[in-house]
Amino acid sequence: MSDEKLMSKKKPAYPIQKKLDAYLGRYNRKIEIPIFYEDLLRFAGSVAVYDDDGDDTLWVRVYYSDTERQEIDLSLKKVYSILHSDGSERILEYLNVDAVDYCTFGNSKPFRIKVRNILNDNYTHFYVKKTDASRVYGLELEHMLSPYNLNFLVYKDTLIEEHIAGIPGDVFIKDFLPVLTEAEKSQLAKEFVKFNERCMIRLLGDMRSYNYVIVPVHDFDHVVYRIRAIDFDQQCFEGNFKVYRPQFFKENFKMVELVSDKLQEYSVDQYKIEERSIVAKRILSSGARIKRLVSSAKTDKISLSGHIERLSAELHDYTADVEFKKSKNMGQILATALDFVKRNYEDMSMRQIIEKKF
Repeated sequence: MSDEKLMSKKKPAYPIQKKLDAYLGRYNRKIEIPIFYEDLLRFAGSVAVYDDDGDDTLWVRVYYSDTERQEIDLSLKKVYSILHSDGSERILEYLNVDAVDYCTFGNSKPFRIKVRNILNDNYTHFYVKKTDASRVYGLELEHMLSPYNLNFLVYKDTLIEEHIAGIPGDVFIKDFLPVLTEAEKSQLAKEFVKFNERCMIRLLGDMRSYNYVIVPVHDFDHVVYRIRAIDFDQQCFEGNFKVYRPQFFKENFKMVELVSDKLQEYSVDQYKIEERSIVAKRILSSGARIKRLVSSAKTDKISLSGHIERLSAELHDYTADVEFKKSKNMGQILATALDFVKRNYEDMSMRQIIEKKF
């Protein structure tokens, strides 16, 4: 199936409502910052950014007038200090803003900021985007339900995200996948099954290969590959259930093929169960925090009525859980999905206890 049929052509950005705003304040995500997304749009010009092979990256490097540049550089260094340090200004003299890039592709049109420590030439990136409630829910769910913590800030209509390091999935599939050892391919296939299951459970959509990265982790005698989502724009929006399952995007065909070649059906089922159990444990351990987030989502508008009706029906068909049909918005669908996973885990745990006892 083509992506055009899977995905809507355009997703709107949804504003932060009061309950989500209060949640962000409670968990220190809402912090005043000295610059807004709109300020960065005042660039005087730009040049295209090409990769090492001479291909257009769809990013442009922007530049500002002399009067604007000084103020913007200082503000961006302050944002770096707030995001990565204690927010004080004592480190600013050791920082330099090497580049401000603007992405002309996709919904969010982010700015990518490269900040370098002039004492040792180490550098890092962060992103400045327009605030979108869908993305905020996606970031928070990733923080709580994936193996990875995420650092981000929200202030009015501006969202600051830390950079997630890794090899872009499309680049990895093209350049690195063909030269992996057979053992590494098997391990990556396992990771893709788990990633696919994790996205499906928490309703994170549009995980085409350029929306996730692959991270090589060096163990003492081998390399393990992890998969991390890097784009959370399509959290709980689309009505087509397949959008939340990376296996159905044509860009991931090589990964799906890898799973088919390297894993037996029993192993695939076992890895799915493992991932569901891990996510269920994270739901339980997140306690009041995830309950507050889901409570906010249940009162929020982050999708269209047609999408809500379709997804609730498709999830009912997939799970046979009648609670999905009762859902009136995406927050309720999300709550039902997480509760379904948690209940199945608790039922399984109880069965194991009973089996051991008797």
